[in-house]
Amino acid sequence: MEAPRPYAVTVFGATGFTGRLTAEYLARHVGATLPWAIAGRSRDKLEALRRELVALNPACASVGVVEASVDAASSLARMAADTTVVATTVGPYALHGLPVVEACVDAGTHYADITGEPRFVGDVLARFDAPARARGVRVVNTCGFDSIPHDLGALYTVKLLPRDVPLTVEGFVRSAGTFSGGSWVSALGAFAELRGNMAGLKPPRPEDGRRVRGLRPSFRYDTDLGAWVCPLPTIDPAVVLRSAAALDVYGPDFRYAHHAEVHSTLRLAGSIVGLGALVGMSQVPPARRWLESLRKSGDGPSAAQRARSWFTATFRGKGGGRTVVTKVSGGDPGYDETAKMLAESALCLAQDTLPARYGVLTPAAAMGDALTARLQAAGIRFEVLRG
Repeated sequence: MEAPRPYAVTVFGATGFTGRLTAEYLARHVGATLPWAIAGRSRDKLEALRRELVALNPACASVGVVEASVDAASSLARMAADTTVVATTVGPYALHGLPVVEACVDAGTHYADITGEPRFVGDVLARFDAPARARGVRVVNTCGFDSIPHDLGALYTVKLLPRDVPLTVEGFVRSAGTFSGGSWVSALGAFAELRGNMAGLKPPRPEDGRRVRGLRPSFRYDTDLGAWVCPLPTIDPAVVLRSAAALDVYGPDFRYAHHAEVHSTLRLAGSIVGLGALVGMSQVPPARRWLESLRKSGDGPSAAQRARSWFTATFRGKGGGRTVVTKVSGGDPGYDETAKMLAESALCLAQDTLPARYGVLTPAAAMGDALTARLQAAGIRFEVLRG
């Protein structure tokens, strides 16, 4: 029998903006009820953070401090070997993520991140799915706003529909918030490689003969929502379809489309123009470097700004003659709620009894109902609006 590891959860990148919020969440909600650690490059910064955590909760005096860097493979190996789960916020993941995944798989350690970078997830699938399966490891990407509300929201919706019939689900996303320097750089990187981003994320064909397909999202005025809806080019629909391929609860023929929901025609026009300009400028290296310079790494919205932020993800599911409408909603999507989602995902992987699925998994396939229950208890709302 393997000896117990010193830590149940280690937050890697804990002194960064989102990493600090994740550590603060654990300090408030876990304290010393299970052993956990903060990890990063600078011991001095980590010690300073632990003092801040102790001020939030004196029990955090026992929180571990682990020096680790993506530039030192031996430090990543030690970090992974000493914990059950690594929850990493060190991005952009395309630049810094693969060595962390490799260390976790080699050590038999579960892994969670908050990436929304399709090319990175595709690389992780290609390189680590088979080794993680062989080691009994769960590697779970997209454990933040990308893509937990959409992935678990679609699962929540299909479970309300008849079994064993073709199902169609559309997702409609609204949010208000701002972003940190790290998120800004990651988004620009994704825009720069937009054409090839989804190449590695096509869902596998289910072995039981089921069908899983993406619907082309449409640009239209939706009378039920009272809003304009338009395509939203994020990783989220690919994640939902991978979950559908893995789980038979999505029925024999599942289709999904993902939209932005916009209630102002003026805002819709501005969003289209602004997004088009960002995508175009990110393709040109000098322009991209200028855009990256607009926000410093580690910068992020203030607590007051985050308190004014929110998100909703509405789902309309149809099948077997029935229609259901559900909604997942919460506060600040990019930071407060993302930190909550990552922390609860790590705790779920460390503590909960989960299905015996291993490899590179989506949140729904890895944790499903167990994570939904955790997030509901933590204040993220899953509601049935109709059906």
